Amino acid sequence: MAETELISQDNKSVGKTDLPDDIFGVDVKKGLLHEVVRNHLANKRQGSAATKTRGFVRGGGRKPFKQKGSGRARAGSNRSPIWKGGGTVFGPHPRDYSYKLPKKAKWAAMSSSLTAKFIDGEVKVIDKINIDEPKTKVVKGLLNGLGIKKSVLIIIPEKNEALELAVRNLPKVNVARVNELNVFMVLSHNELLISKDAVEKMKEAYSE
Repeated sequence: MAETELISQDNKSVGKTDLPDDIFGVDVKKGLLHEVVRNHLANKRQGSAATKTRGFVRGGGRKPFKQKGSGRARAGSNRSPIWKGGGTVFGPHPRDYSYKLPKKAKWAAMSSSLTAKFIDGEVKVIDKINIDEPKTKVVKGLLNGLGIKKSVLIIIPEKNEALELAVRNLPKVNVARVNELNVFMVLSHNELLISKDAVEKMKEAYSE
C-alpha cells in the first residue's frame, strides 16, 4: 500500500496512513481520463440550441413577384435561405448529447485520477475536519494553515452541513462526499484534502 503523512487541522504530523493501491497506486490511463471527462461534459450539455428553417420563419406565404417577366430568378417565398431574413439551412436543432460509459471504465478512471493526484503530490490526508458552525472565515483559516492556496476539493465521508455551507463563498473551494465524487471534480481542482474517514469509505466504495 502507498503510505502518506497524516496531518491534523493545525498542520502537524500525527503519523502515517495507508492508501489502498487499487485506488491510489494504479497505472494512470490518460486516454480513459479524457474519455470520461468528455462523457461528463457531454452529459451536462443542455442541447437546446436551435435555428429556424424556412418552414418556421414567420411570413413568406405570398409569392414575392410573378413567375415570369421580371428578369429575376423565380422565387416562391421571401423566407427562402438565400433571402435576407430567410430560414437557416443545416442549423442546430435540440438534441440529447448524453451517452453512457461502462461502470468498469468509470471506476478505472476514478482510480487513475486519484493516483495521478497522489503522484503529483496534490493529495493531503487529514485526521479529521471539525467545523462546528458554518463560517467561511473558519474554513479559510483552516486552508491557510494547511498551506493550501490554490483550488481545493475537500472530500468527506458523509454529509457535513456546517462545512458545506461554510465553503459556499470561497470560489476555489468545493466539498464532495465520497458517494458523489467523480473524475471531473478530482481533475478540475489543484489539490485534494481528504479526511481519514473518507479514505476508509473509499476503500468500501471503490476497491475491487
